[in-house]
Amino acid sequence: MDFKILVINPGAGSTRIAVFENEEALFEENIRHQPEELLYFTKIIDQYEFRRDKILALLRAKEVDLNTLNATVGRGGPFKPLTSGTYKVNEKLIEDIRTGNYQSEHPSLLGALIAKEIADQLKIDAYFVDPVSVDEFWELSRFSGLKEINRKALSHALNVRFVAKKAAKEMNKPYNECNFLIVHLGTGITIAAHLKGKQVDSSNANEDGPFSPQRTGSLPTMGLAKFIFDGKYQYQDIKKKLNRQGGMFSYLGTDDIQEIEKRICQNDKQALSAYNAMIYQIAKEIGAYAVVLKGELDAIVITGGIAHSQKFIDQLKSWVGFLCPKFFVYPGEGEMEGLTQGVLRVLRKEEEVKVYE
Repeated sequence: MDFKILVINPGAGSTRIAVFENEEALFEENIRHQPEELLYFTKIIDQYEFRRDKILALLRAKEVDLNTLNATVGRGGPFKPLTSGTYKVNEKLIEDIRTGNYQSEHPSLLGALIAKEIADQLKIDAYFVDPVSVDEFWELSRFSGLKEINRKALSHALNVRFVAKKAAKEMNKPYNECNFLIVHLGTGITIAAHLKGKQVDSSNANEDGPFSPQRTGSLPTMGLAKFIFDGKYQYQDIKKKLNRQGGMFSYLGTDDIQEIEKRICQNDKQALSAYNAMIYQIAKEIGAYAVVLKGELDAIVITGGIAHSQKFIDQLKSWVGFLCPKFFVYPGEGEMEGLTQGVLRVLRKEEEVKVYE
């Protein structure tokens, strides 16, 4: 049987939309949202109608017959901690999103809301798959070093798990029998240890790990405390500096890796130093997560937008290649395919749908 699925993936400055028939994308488009448009909204939830209307307008322009859809799926946000899998969007989830019962604010929270509204009108089911809040940490992973603060399991779980399964397939080995180190290289960076199909530990792009194009990653604690209490910045200013204006942007005024590599070719020594330092920090973190798996690695899997840069990948491999001879590199993000395949597994009865409680 053929299944047609509407896929909705809200991001910080855009909303990606696609319609898939089975594994084939009939169309896929990125709706860009200008910063000045989003300035009108105080909270992420306030963007709901704005983004929904943009999506519906695009579907009309593409002459998509919504009545032919079998399901909708939205990207899962930083909900409460959940195990991996495909979930049906239910009223409990909608209530939690509406009342702020989630771990942090991110536009991906809107994916389930919009998918559910469209699905209800069509009398079909809405789903989300492998949300940001996938939590399969073992107890050791939760300790931070301060009793009052636990490490949170928030990561690029959707794309990370998608490429993990892709690598397992290439190895002709069941995913739940593989040990992978998976590195998502985007504006934020996730480094995750997958032990026999479970993500038992990972970095949190907003709070720890290496610095990235936009984010600071782990910082010296006493220096951070002094920075916070010197009185120059309010909380929202500090949050922006840590998660949007940190990392490469802080050092170089840009988060564009292509631009940075261009500067390096023009003999910009500051750009070269920052570029090398980010790769060095990523490599150190990969080494740390190899310890989580006690060095028993089937492969290192690299993904995300930065993975398009062969220069970057080659330099990273020069640091960590000794850990494992097998590397898989999947540039970009497979989120749209990952969402689609998660729903297809449920519709084809290859996997049990999970219930959000």
